[in-house]
Amino acid sequence: MVLSFRRKRSLRRRVTQRGRESRKAASQLDLPWARTWIAGMVREIFLRFVLTPLLNYYTRRRAAGREMLASIKGPVILAANHTSHIDTPVILAALPRKLRRRTAVAAAADYFYRNKLVASLVSLIFNTVPIDRRGAGLSKQASRHLDRLIDRGWNLLVYPEGTRSRNGGPGRVRRGAAVLASRHQVPVVPIRVSGTAKAMPPGRFWPKRLHGKLLSKRHRIEIAFGEPIPPAKDPTELARRVQTFFEQGGDKGSTPTLRQRLARSR
Repeated sequence: MVLSFRRKRSLRRRVTQRGRESRKAASQLDLPWARTWIAGMVREIFLRFVLTPLLNYYTRRRAAGREMLASIKGPVILAANHTSHIDTPVILAALPRKLRRRTAVAAAADYFYRNKLVASLVSLIFNTVPIDRRGAGLSKQASRHLDRLIDRGWNLLVYPEGTRSRNGGPGRVRRGAAVLASRHQVPVVPIRVSGTAKAMPPGRFWPKRLHGKLLSKRHRIEIAFGEPIPPAKDPTELARRVQTFFEQGGDKGSTPTLRQRLARSR
């Protein structure tokens, strides 16, 4: 029994050590050249002449609440729900150009950075930055590269659910983005995206069009930007407000609901 206990303790130590190494590796996988002005220029050209025409072919997009972004003067954390790999280009295309050019996208290190070629492509096209989504992936040690980005005035687009939701509704919002916001005293802008899961569901590597009676149709996608949420001493409360926005489109009685903002934008 003593031997079994020692084995379990040794296993826990190895798992903890591997977790620390993987979190350290996430920051080491970052590709800073993706945030040079040359890479940014290539990214904007690619978005305008390649990504946007592709999005227009497969989707009909409507953005609401862009006026919420007008008051932003410093770095901000953009927290969006996540149902599809097409979420990132959809959100980036909806952002004002000035904000988009200074926005990095948090990407799972264990998914997008396993292959050097894939890591280079997503870094160039979407300005991604690796994060470890396991355990305390946003601890100070693991997120040092994110801290430097925010300190240098970069915005950060994150998916606080940690992975794509597959149940039709938003998943549980984790505290990582709220912890970062509290640490740097920057606001969080919640973003709710709907319709992307049908356009490009999990498991697909390319979007698809809707089948019509005679011709195929585009998927309708809606993007709603919420009112910036100031950083809070309690990250749990901030995460709860983001969760509420994902589920309802905003806090009832304080900000317009998602449906109301979309109706106003028509």
